[in-house]
Amino acid sequence: METTTIIRSIRHNLPLLIAVAAIVLHTSCSSSTAGNTAPPPQELPVVSITSKPVTVYSEFTASLQGKRDIEIRPQVDGNLEAIYVDEGAYVYKGQPLFKIDARPYTEQLNNANATLLSAKASLANALINVNKLAPLVQNNVISDVQLQSAKAAYDAAKANVEQAKAQVESAKINVGYTTITAPADGYIGTIPFKTGSLVVKSQADALTVLSENKEMHAYFTLSESDFINFKSRFEGATLQEKIKHLPEVELVLADNSTYPEKGKVELAEGQFSKTDGTISFRANFSNPNGLLRSGNTGKIRLPNTVTNSLLVPQEATFELQDKVFVYALTDSNKVVGKPVTVTGTSGNFYLVSGGIKAGDKIVYQGIDRLHDGVIIKPKTMPADSLFKTAAL
Repeated sequence: METTTIIRSIRHNLPLLIAVAAIVLHTSCSSSTAGNTAPPPQELPVVSITSKPVTVYSEFTASLQGKRDIEIRPQVDGNLEAIYVDEGAYVYKGQPLFKIDARPYTEQLNNANATLLSAKASLANALINVNKLAPLVQNNVISDVQLQSAKAAYDAAKANVEQAKAQVESAKINVGYTTITAPADGYIGTIPFKTGSLVVKSQADALTVLSENKEMHAYFTLSESDFINFKSRFEGATLQEKIKHLPEVELVLADNSTYPEKGKVELAEGQFSKTDGTISFRANFSNPNGLLRSGNTGKIRLPNTVTNSLLVPQEATFELQDKVFVYALTDSNKVVGKPVTVTGTSGNFYLVSGGIKAGDKIVYQGIDRLHDGVIIKPKTMPADSLFKTAAL
């Protein structure tokens, strides 16, 4: 009886059971199918390689010096009576810097003046003798020899006067040397002497060094290979003509900031150094605000415009075994790693001369998730938006 009831119940609910089984089977098949389906390709930005004129820079280490670094030395011996300036002070031409005890030289001047007065008195006496003897000779009272002797004494007295005048001028110069003034506008360097120190003309150390730095010279050197490259890049038959065609150069300071004034290369040394095989150049920079000082260091940036250069964003590259690679996009949207030849940099871009060509497409971002043969969904980026960030 119970078995008959169960069978009747199954027959009554059979359509429902069939529907449930169909749903379960469909769900199971759908899950299995979903598990075997490959994920869609990832969408990554790509950019087309283009050729554009670009300015690249060659950098050379430079040392700075004022237009004139003048050693201030004593011209007379004596004790330093006063020091009127401090180290690092800015001074003007003619401003007193040091005072040497002038008393010995003042006495020398007084003696020279006294000697001059005595010489002038002797000259006057010699002239009186000549004037007294001249009429006596004319009247044949005395011989002409006496007059000639008197004239010789007069000439000697006249020469003594001139010599005494020279001694006076020399003494005045020495007195003037006791006050040492600035020969030009500029900054005072280290002062190794103190008030009361004995200074002499022959001493090894200067009293100080005055740097005239309204204009600054930046000295930098080129190796032989750099020099050959330099000669091939700029117009002119001679080295001086090539220097005239050089564009203005930039100065990068020690903190990597760029000095606001641009400079001009003015001079090249005529020969290579025998010790290190380099040749020296000099660039001149205006220094109106005194920002630059003698002894500063920096880098000279020499610009060069390359008319046609392939530009590759550095962000789109990776390095492997000291080589630079990019992921190039094939026609089937597969990526292939290609090594490129880097010849320089400009801003955030590599300048490339080989490995890819203009018109090739490379992956711009997300390269850390790629390997050869991966298929991507490319999203083309306009190249112009990238070049706005480059120093072109």
